[in-house]
Amino acid sequence: MKRRFTHIMAALAAAGSALAVPAMAEGPTTADIMNDANTPGDVISYGMGPWQQRFSTLDKLNSTNVSKLVPAFAASLGGEKQRGQESQPIVYDGTIYVTGSYSRVFAFDAKTGEKKWEYNARLPDGIMPCCDVVNRGAAIHGDKIIFATLDARLIALNRENGKVIWNKKIGDYQAGYSATAAPIIVKDMVITGNSGGEFGIVGAVEARNVDTGELVWHRPTIEGHMGTLNGQDNGITGKTNATWEGDLWKTGGGATWLGGTYDPGTNLVYFGTGNPAPWNSHLRPGDNLYTSSTLAIDADTGKIKWHYQTTPHDGWDFDGVNEFIPFDAKMGGKNMKLGAKADRNGFFYVLDRTNGKLMGAHKFVMQTTWADSIDLKTGRPNFTEGGRPGAPSGAEKGEVVFSSPSFLGGKNWMPMAYSQDTELFYIPSNDWGMDIWNEPIAYKKGAAYLGAGFTIKPIAEDHIGALRAMDPKTGKIVWEYKNPAPLWGGVLATRGNLVFTGTPEGYLKAFDAKTGQELWKFQTGSGVVGSPVTWEQDGEQYVAVMSGWGGAVPLWGGEVAKTFKEISQGGMLWVFKLNN
Repeated sequence: MKRRFTHIMAALAAAGSALAVPAMAEGPTTADIMNDANTPGDVISYGMGPWQQRFSTLDKLNSTNVSKLVPAFAASLGGEKQRGQESQPIVYDGTIYVTGSYSRVFAFDAKTGEKKWEYNARLPDGIMPCCDVVNRGAAIHGDKIIFATLDARLIALNRENGKVIWNKKIGDYQAGYSATAAPIIVKDMVITGNSGGEFGIVGAVEARNVDTGELVWHRPTIEGHMGTLNGQDNGITGKTNATWEGDLWKTGGGATWLGGTYDPGTNLVYFGTGNPAPWNSHLRPGDNLYTSSTLAIDADTGKIKWHYQTTPHDGWDFDGVNEFIPFDAKMGGKNMKLGAKADRNGFFYVLDRTNGKLMGAHKFVMQTTWADSIDLKTGRPNFTEGGRPGAPSGAEKGEVVFSSPSFLGGKNWMPMAYSQDTELFYIPSNDWGMDIWNEPIAYKKGAAYLGAGFTIKPIAEDHIGALRAMDPKTGKIVWEYKNPAPLWGGVLATRGNLVFTGTPEGYLKAFDAKTGQELWKFQTGSGVVGSPVTWEQDGEQYVAVMSGWGGAVPLWGGEVAKTFKEISQGGMLWVFKLNN
């Protein structure tokens, strides 16, 4: 029997890598993860591929039969921790892995929904998450599930039993550091960012050995701070005091709280950076690099290859963390390697992803009061006179201005999708504004570092949320679906001419990718603020999404949040398939 088994394994090895026997036994390799977009039988990366286009080639479920989509099962996260379920499921080898609020991880049987194991991080009492106790997902590699925690740690668990393999500190939670993003896997490294820009932390991107958790490289996002590579100094970021005065760079913000994307062709990881600290821009003259920007970082060395700042000298908390999604298209008669970003500031940017050159910038929201356009030659916004909140006078707050979008953004964290069939981006956006003013503030370790006040307001009578299909080459909005409550969940596009997203009112919805017609909806019992995925299993196509209302809107939304205060909290994984 032993000899026969040896012959079988030798034959399988000779048959080539397509059979992937070692991967089945040991778990996904980096090569498997890089190929995730082309393997619809699993979901082994955040965004369904390194580019994170969130596009599936599956079409068994399509616009002609989606009306027959029904629940296959629902699995509860249980307990009392029912807040802000923003996770994207990972699906591999008959198991669905999801993260939950309060830094938890769950493994469910992909056929029955039965819970296999659960891990709860031991969080200290002093954690300081700015925008709810959310977690957006995990990474998988080999025998590991890797995720970040609210006390700024990165933890690797055994994917079979949930036992800890390694546990590494990435920041001091007592200084305001936290972590909520889904890590990404690149070249047997796990790459992630940090959170805490509202507490005067220093943003950074770092890469760790996926097997040991040991630091490979660390790249701060604020100029003047030293990077490292293999334990050695690796050059400071930018040039000290070039765009920051005095010592303000030491507490400059720029958190990388949404994670990044990766392009194997350029070997660049693309990370967005958050707001400068404090919000009060009058205290920090200059562009304040590299906040509110997209950074292109060499995956091997941690060196910044190029940057593009969407909101120089940000005074509205627009951040710049939103995902930068690579795509290929023809512009100006040439085939180009591009990337797109729908920024919180209300503009949709298209860049040459090899060098950061601006190719296009278009509004994707109703109004942008802070700037009326983007100069395509300089790449800088054309600021609106009087659009910046006024400077404080002594102990008195500065002049109040109305600004749109609100600081919660034309699009916040919720990831958009790109269809390779329609060549459209599907953007979960929001139309709202705010009264904002500046106040005196001084830095204190572990304390909120804003120097601003605000009141969020609706700007339209019939909606706040709007799912918009945009042509990246022209900036034209092809169709839009308007929703009463703010949209706060991710988007999925499929070859079946479908686009999925959720609503705070509790629905998962499917739309015709070409026309925007609503084709199907299902009430999950709580607000849907997670990101849906799809895969094929036993010859059938499945769709999964997390349900559980929470996130920044109910905490920071003011009058807007009160409008939807009756939305129930929850914590459920919903899985659907066709009713055959």
